[in-house]
Amino acid sequence: MADIFDVIADGTRRDILRLLLDRSAAGHDGTSVSQIVADLGVSQPTVSKHLKVLRDADLVAVREEGQHRYYRLQAAPLDEIDAWIVPFLDEGDAAELIALPEPAAHAAETVGRVAASAKHAWDSALKKLPGR
Repeated sequence: MADIFDVIADGTRRDILRLLLDRSAAGHDGTSVSQIVADLGVSQPTVSKHLKVLRDADLVAVREEGQHRYYRLQAAPLDEIDAWIVPFLDEGDAAELIALPEPAAHAAETVGRVAASAKHAWDSALKKLPGR
């Protein structure tokens, strides 16, 4: 298996992961290759190549329905990155990692996902403007 840091080093793969996260937060149970192609403005062969790398790293799962494949994020492998980064945080940053009560944690996660989704939509719209 490839090193998780090598896998997420590629910007297109990070864009795919972000898109899958955003769509999952919006209630979608999987995203088709054609939807990823349309949302990211990247060719189908490029998306397929990156999805293979993400599958091999267990960062995405695929569900087949006829000739269509639907991908969803599997974030567990990203725990390795989290475990590596936490020791580098200073004490002030570490204090922010204290567990919140469940309702507050859920609310914070929802707000974070909505903000990330809005940022992704904004960035995608900017990329589609002429001259960008």
